[in-house]
Amino acid sequence: MTDITRRTFNGSALGFSTLGSLLTLSLLETLFDTDAFAAEVKPITAKWLNDLNQIGLDVKGQKLTQLAWQEQVEELYKQVDLPDLLKFIDFEKLTANLQFRDQGERSLHPKFPEVEGLPTDLVFGHQVFALQKGRSVVPHGHDNMATAFLVLQGDFHGRHFDRLEDEKEHMIVKPTIDRAFTVGECSSISDHKDNVHWFKATRDMSFIFNIHVTNVVAGKPSGRVYMDPNGEAISGGRIRARKIKSAEAYKLYG
Repeated sequence: MTDITRRTFNGSALGFSTLGSLLTLSLLETLFDTDAFAAEVKPITAKWLNDLNQIGLDVKGQKLTQLAWQEQVEELYKQVDLPDLLKFIDFEKLTANLQFRDQGERSLHPKFPEVEGLPTDLVFGHQVFALQKGRSVVPHGHDNMATAFLVLQGDFHGRHFDRLEDEKEHMIVKPTIDRAFTVGECSSISDHKDNVHWFKATRDMSFIFNIHVTNVVAGKPSGRVYMDPNGEAISGGRIRARKIKSAEAYKLYG
Protein backbone atom coordinates (compact mmCIF):
# COMPACT_ATOMS: atom_id res chain seq x y z
CA MET A 1 0.00 0.00 0.00
CA THR A 2 2.87 2.39 0.64
CA ASP A 3 3.84 2.67 -3.03
CA ILE A 4 0.44 3.52 -4.52
CA THR A 5 -0.76 7.04 -5.19
CA ARG A 6 -4.09 8.55 -4.20
CA ARG A 7 -5.13 8.68 -7.84
CA THR A 8 -4.20 5.03 -8.48
CA PHE A 9 -5.97 3.80 -5.38
CA ASN A 10 -9.14 5.79 -5.96
CA GLY A 11 -9.26 4.55 -9.55
CA SER A 12 -8.83 0.89 -8.61
CA ALA A 13 -11.24 1.21 -5.72
CA LEU A 14 -14.12 1.48 -8.13
CA GLY A 15 -13.71 -2.20 -8.88
CA PHE A 16 -14.17 -3.34 -5.29
CA SER A 17 -17.82 -3.36 -4.32
CA THR A 18 -17.04 -4.39 -0.75
CA LEU A 19 -14.55 -1.64 -0.14
CA GLY A 20 -17.16 0.69 1.29
CA SER A 21 -17.83 -1.73 4.13
CA LEU A 22 -14.14 -1.84 5.01
CA LEU A 23 -12.77 1.67 4.58
CA THR A 24 -14.47 4.87 3.59
CA LEU A 25 -12.85 7.14 1.04
CA SER A 26 -12.77 9.90 3.63
CA LEU A 27 -10.69 7.69 5.90
CA LEU A 28 -8.34 6.93 3.03
CA GLU A 29 -7.98 10.63 2.32
CA THR A 30 -7.16 11.20 5.99
CA LEU A 31 -4.50 8.52 5.87
CA PHE A 32 -2.94 10.05 2.77
CA ASP A 33 -3.09 13.58 4.16
CA THR A 34 -1.35 12.50 7.37
CA ASP A 35 1.36 10.80 5.31
CA ALA A 36 0.46 7.36 6.69
CA PHE A 37 1.31 5.82 3.33
CA ALA A 38 4.60 7.73 2.99
CA ALA A 39 5.95 7.33 6.52
CA GLU A 40 8.89 5.27 5.37
CA VAL A 41 10.38 8.16 3.37
CA LYS A 42 10.47 10.55 6.31
CA PRO A 43 13.63 9.38 8.11
CA ILE A 44 15.67 9.50 4.89
CA THR A 45 14.53 12.94 3.78
CA ALA A 46 14.54 14.23 7.35
CA LYS A 47 18.23 13.32 7.69
CA TRP A 48 18.93 15.13 4.42
CA LEU A 49 17.15 18.25 5.69
CA ASN A 50 18.97 17.95 9.00
CA ASP A 51 22.28 17.92 7.09
CA LEU A 52 21.18 21.06 5.23
CA ASN A 53 20.33 22.65 8.56
CA GLN A 54 23.71 21.77 10.05
CA ILE A 55 25.73 23.35 7.26
CA GLY A 56 23.48 26.39 7.52
CA LEU A 57 24.30 26.67 11.21
CA ASP A 58 27.98 26.19 10.39
CA VAL A 59 28.08 28.97 7.81
CA LYS A 60 26.27 31.36 10.14
CA GLY A 61 28.59 30.37 12.96
CA GLN A 62 31.63 30.99 10.74
CA LYS A 63 32.64 27.32 11.00
CA LEU A 64 32.22 27.06 7.23
CA THR A 65 33.18 29.63 4.63
CA GLN A 66 30.43 30.65 2.24
CA LEU A 67 32.31 28.97 -0.61
CA ALA A 68 32.51 25.74 1.39
CA TRP A 69 28.79 26.01 2.13
CA GLN A 70 28.09 26.26 -1.61
CA GLU A 71 30.14 23.15 -2.30
CA GLN A 72 28.43 21.18 0.44
CA VAL A 73 24.87 22.30 -0.30
CA GLU A 74 25.24 21.40 -3.97
CA GLU A 75 26.65 17.99 -3.00
CA LEU A 76 23.66 17.40 -0.71
CA TYR A 77 21.27 18.50 -3.47
CA LYS A 78 22.83 15.92 -5.77
CA GLN A 79 22.25 13.19 -3.20
CA VAL A 80 18.57 13.79 -2.47
CA ASP A 81 15.98 11.23 -3.57
CA LEU A 82 13.60 13.47 -5.50
CA PRO A 83 10.52 11.19 -5.33
CA ASP A 84 10.94 11.01 -1.55
CA LEU A 85 11.37 14.78 -1.28
CA LEU A 86 8.21 15.32 -3.33
CA LYS A 87 6.30 13.01 -0.98
CA PHE A 88 7.83 14.70 2.06
CA ILE A 89 6.60 18.14 1.04
CA ASP A 90 3.30 16.67 -0.28
CA PHE A 91 3.97 18.16 -3.71
CA GLU A 92 0.69 16.88 -5.15
CA LYS A 93 -1.36 18.66 -2.51
CA LEU A 94 0.89 21.74 -2.57
CA THR A 95 0.33 22.26 -6.30
CA ALA A 96 -3.35 21.29 -6.51
CA ASN A 97 -5.47 23.99 -8.18
CA LEU A 98 -2.38 26.15 -8.57
CA GLN A 99 -2.80 29.58 -10.12
CA PHE A 100 0.40 30.64 -11.88
CA ARG A 101 1.40 34.29 -12.04
CA ASP A 102 1.23 36.24 -15.28
CA GLN A 103 4.69 37.61 -14.47
CA GLY A 104 7.43 35.91 -12.52
CA GLU A 105 7.12 33.05 -10.08
CA ARG A 106 4.42 31.90 -7.70
CA SER A 107 6.03 31.24 -4.32
CA LEU A 108 4.66 28.20 -2.47
CA HIS A 109 5.49 27.39 1.15
CA PRO A 110 5.40 23.69 1.97
CA LYS A 111 5.23 22.73 5.63
CA PHE A 112 7.63 20.00 6.63
CA PRO A 113 6.01 17.25 8.70
CA GLU A 114 7.23 16.74 12.24
CA VAL A 115 9.73 13.92 12.21
CA GLU A 116 11.99 12.59 14.94
CA GLY A 117 15.51 13.90 14.42
CA LEU A 118 14.47 16.95 12.38
CA PRO A 119 14.61 20.29 14.22
CA THR A 120 11.37 22.24 14.20
CA ASP A 121 13.23 25.56 14.06
CA LEU A 122 15.38 25.32 10.93
CA VAL A 123 18.10 27.88 10.27
CA PHE A 124 17.05 28.20 6.62
CA GLY A 125 13.87 29.37 4.99
CA HIS A 126 12.37 27.28 2.19
CA GLN A 127 9.91 27.64 -0.64
CA VAL A 128 8.94 26.21 -4.01
CA PHE A 129 8.87 28.52 -7.03
CA ALA A 130 6.22 27.65 -9.63
CA LEU A 131 6.48 29.03 -13.17
CA GLN A 132 4.91 28.59 -16.57
CA LYS A 133 6.94 28.58 -19.76
CA GLY A 134 8.51 31.98 -20.47
CA ARG A 135 8.20 33.23 -16.89
CA SER A 136 11.28 33.95 -14.78
CA VAL A 137 12.76 34.17 -11.36
CA VAL A 138 14.00 37.59 -12.44
CA PRO A 139 17.66 38.71 -12.39
CA HIS A 140 18.73 39.62 -8.87
CA GLY A 141 21.58 39.35 -6.44
CA HIS A 142 21.58 38.92 -2.70
CA ASP A 143 23.00 40.82 0.22
CA ASN A 144 24.29 38.72 3.11
CA MET A 145 22.50 35.52 2.03
CA ALA A 146 23.39 31.98 1.06
CA THR A 147 20.78 30.32 -1.11
CA ALA A 148 20.43 27.28 -3.34
CA PHE A 149 18.06 26.06 -6.06
CA LEU A 150 17.02 22.51 -6.99
CA VAL A 151 14.85 21.80 -10.05
CA LEU A 152 11.93 19.60 -9.00
CA GLN A 153 10.03 19.51 -12.28
CA GLY A 154 10.30 21.03 -15.75
CA ASP A 155 13.19 22.81 -17.47
CA PHE A 156 14.93 26.15 -17.07
CA HIS A 157 17.51 28.38 -18.68
CA GLY A 158 19.72 29.40 -15.80
CA ARG A 159 22.22 32.25 -15.68
CA HIS A 160 24.59 33.30 -12.92
CA PHE A 161 26.91 36.27 -12.57
CA ASP A 162 29.72 37.08 -10.17
CA ARG A 163 28.97 40.40 -8.46
CA LEU A 164 32.35 42.05 -8.57
CA GLU A 165 31.70 45.60 -7.44
CA ASP A 166 28.85 47.86 -6.34
CA GLU A 167 28.41 51.44 -7.44
CA LYS A 168 25.65 53.79 -6.32
CA GLU A 169 23.30 52.99 -9.19
CA HIS A 170 25.03 50.02 -10.84
CA MET A 171 26.74 46.76 -10.07
CA ILE A 172 29.67 45.35 -12.01
CA VAL A 173 29.01 41.70 -12.85
CA LYS A 174 30.61 38.99 -14.94
CA PRO A 175 28.69 36.02 -16.43
CA THR A 176 29.69 32.66 -14.93
CA ILE A 177 26.89 30.19 -15.82
CA ASP A 178 24.64 30.18 -18.86
CA ARG A 179 23.01 26.82 -19.60
CA ALA A 180 19.96 24.62 -19.45
CA PHE A 181 18.90 23.15 -16.10
CA THR A 182 16.61 20.15 -15.80
CA VAL A 183 15.15 17.94 -13.05
CA GLY A 184 17.63 17.18 -10.28
CA GLU A 185 20.12 19.91 -11.23
CA CYS A 186 21.05 22.68 -8.85
CA SER A 187 22.99 25.87 -8.28
CA SER A 188 23.88 28.08 -5.33
CA ILE A 189 24.67 31.65 -4.38
CA SER A 190 26.70 33.44 -1.75
CA ASP A 191 28.25 36.88 -1.35
CA HIS A 192 31.49 35.41 -2.71
CA LYS A 193 30.47 33.38 -5.78
CA ASP A 194 27.71 33.44 -8.43
CA ASN A 195 25.86 36.08 -6.42
CA VAL A 196 23.40 37.10 -9.16
CA HIS A 197 21.06 34.61 -10.81
CA TRP A 198 18.19 34.50 -13.29
CA PHE A 199 16.11 31.41 -14.07
CA LYS A 200 13.62 31.32 -16.94
CA ALA A 201 11.22 28.41 -17.35
CA THR A 202 11.44 26.75 -20.75
CA ARG A 203 8.57 24.35 -20.11
CA ASP A 204 5.13 24.73 -18.55
CA MET A 205 4.62 23.48 -15.01
CA SER A 206 8.21 24.06 -13.89
CA PHE A 207 9.14 24.06 -10.20
CA ILE A 208 12.24 24.93 -8.16
CA PHE A 209 12.91 24.05 -4.53
CA ASN A 210 14.79 26.84 -2.76
CA ILE A 211 16.46 27.24 0.62
CA HIS A 212 17.93 30.48 1.90
CA VAL A 213 20.09 31.28 4.90
CA THR A 214 19.76 34.95 5.80
CA ASN A 215 21.97 37.16 8.00
CA VAL A 216 25.02 35.03 7.29
CA VAL A 217 27.14 37.77 8.84
CA ALA A 218 25.54 39.11 12.00
CA GLY A 219 24.58 42.75 12.03
CA LYS A 220 24.28 43.16 8.25
CA PRO A 221 20.90 43.32 6.46
CA SER A 222 19.82 40.59 4.04
CA GLY A 223 17.75 40.93 0.91
CA ARG A 224 17.44 40.91 -2.85
CA VAL A 225 19.04 43.46 -5.17
CA TYR A 226 17.45 43.53 -8.63
CA MET A 227 19.48 44.41 -11.69
CA ASP A 228 19.23 44.67 -15.47
CA PRO A 229 21.80 42.33 -17.05
CA ASN A 230 21.37 44.07 -20.40
CA GLY A 231 23.89 46.70 -19.39
CA GLU A 232 27.06 48.33 -20.64
CA ALA A 233 29.77 45.88 -21.75
CA ILE A 234 33.12 46.83 -20.24
CA SER A 235 36.58 45.26 -20.22
CA GLY A 236 37.25 41.66 -19.28
CA GLY A 237 33.79 40.38 -20.17
CA ARG A 238 32.23 42.45 -17.41
CA ILE A 239 28.88 44.28 -17.49
CA ARG A 240 27.89 47.50 -15.75
CA ALA A 241 24.30 46.62 -14.87
CA ARG A 242 21.71 49.05 -13.57
CA LYS A 243 20.26 48.41 -10.13
CA ILE A 244 16.49 48.50 -10.57
CA LYS A 245 13.32 48.11 -8.52
CA SER A 246 11.46 44.81 -8.39
CA ALA A 247 8.53 46.21 -10.44
CA GLU A 248 10.84 47.07 -13.34
CA ALA A 249 12.61 43.72 -13.07
CA TYR A 250 9.31 41.83 -13.40
CA LYS A 251 8.16 44.11 -16.22
CA LEU A 252 11.37 43.50 -18.18
CA TYR A 253 12.06 39.87 -17.40
CA GLY A 254 9.17 38.33 -15.46
